[in-house]
Amino acid sequence: MKLGLVGLGRMGSNMRERLRDRGHDAVGYDPNPEVSDVASLEALVEVLPAPRAVWVMVPAGQPTREVIGQLSHLLSPGDLVVDGGNSRFTDDHVHAALLAEHGIHYVDCGVSGGVWGRQNGYALMAGGDETDITRLLPVFDALRPDGERADSFVHAGGSVPGTTRRWCTTASSTDLCRRTQKLRTARAEESIQDVPAVLRAWSQGTVVRSWLLDLLVQALSEDPALSSISGYTEDSGEGRWTVEEAIAHAVPAPVISAALFARFASRQDDSPAMKAVSALRQQFGGHAIRRAAPAGIA
Repeated sequence: MKLGLVGLGRMGSNMRERLRDRGHDAVGYDPNPEVSDVASLEALVEVLPAPRAVWVMVPAGQPTREVIGQLSHLLSPGDLVVDGGNSRFTDDHVHAALLAEHGIHYVDCGVSGGVWGRQNGYALMAGGDETDITRLLPVFDALRPDGERADSFVHAGGSVPGTTRRWCTTASSTDLCRRTQKLRTARAEESIQDVPAVLRAWSQGTVVRSWLLDLLVQALSEDPALSSISGYTEDSGEGRWTVEEAIAHAVPAPVISAALFARFASRQDDSPAMKAVSALRQQFGGHAIRRAAPAGIA
């Protein structure tokens, strides 16, 4: 597949080379002539066969807005733009609407993998129309880590882009995804359709992949809504004693203190974040959990 890339910084240049390594014709444009394959954005569009696909990897905010604006005038109906940068998700709605006025398709894609992406592959979380996602699958397959696509690539959003910008923590991200999903129930085309699949994608190729994330994915595969457990988290004493000694000796211990207070918070109103914490403790330590009360029982 022939793909245009705009922005050849640390991420963009490595993505170009990974695509080339896997047989794709990736042509890049960057204001820095030392790394650019073509002299201008106009020249990039000219060398791409219709219907064109252009992947944007420039800084969020005004730089992305300027590139999207230029592409809206340079591309043709049926062409496709992907924003793989770190844009705020609300900007995706604006970009999609602008391009749609010209008949140009739009996909947003959260990309994680850092400078190791060329070697190890990238975790990819895409939002947009199913037809556009299918069209880009050869590119997603080349960029993702080797192995099963289902583990490192996810079509996380519905037909409207802007639902896949990632959050890089485990318990709190589960809560945020769930709440975003709940708030957008009335507009299903914008919802995060499969929260466990998003977390599975994070477990392959991202810089936040870890055993804890793998365990959370396992817990969600066993109970996708974590409906069978309560967020109530016990403490066995070690955390309290450590914080007490830290106070006694004037030693800063902000992380373990926050963890202890989070356990206290878990004993108040239930939340998906604390359910995730309980599930993780059971997964890695076999700790006892408090079962959720059946529906309708206080």
